[in-house]
Amino acid sequence: MEVSSENHAMLCNFEVLSLLRDIQAGRGQKKPNKHQTNLATITYETIQCLEKSWPCAGHTAEGVTAAMVALAPFSLTAAEKLQLINHRPSTAVEIQLMVEESEERLSEEQVDELLEVLATHLPQQDDENMEKEEANETSEGKS
Repeated sequence: MEVSSENHAMLCNFEVLSLLRDIQAGRGQKKPNKHQTNLATITYETIQCLEKSWPCAGHTAEGVTAAMVALAPFSLTAAEKLQLINHRPSTAVEIQLMVEESEERLSEEQVDELLEVLATHLPQQDDENMEKEEANETSEGKS
């Protein structure tokens, strides 16, 4: 594997999942060499893990970008933003675990705003399924 650029950055799980899907589809790849014999297996297993165990499977590139922009006013570190994007917390306790010294740095209103920003830009698959079920129940109730 060649290093195409020496620049480095932290990737969120969604970006890793997208990259692995591209590798699996063979886009932009040269023929695997003898040092990449297990690449297909590792790629497949990592994709399966990310799709089943992490909320990133339901994210979109636009949602992740919008969430990063919306997180800017909260003066969080890059690592804290990355954790919030990857884990997509749904309670104040989860935010306290991810943001260092959150009690001093964030008010309760800001924590609620953070939760709202994440719910708006990065909906969980469970949230989407619940909304669909509620819509079905209301339409059945009207019939």
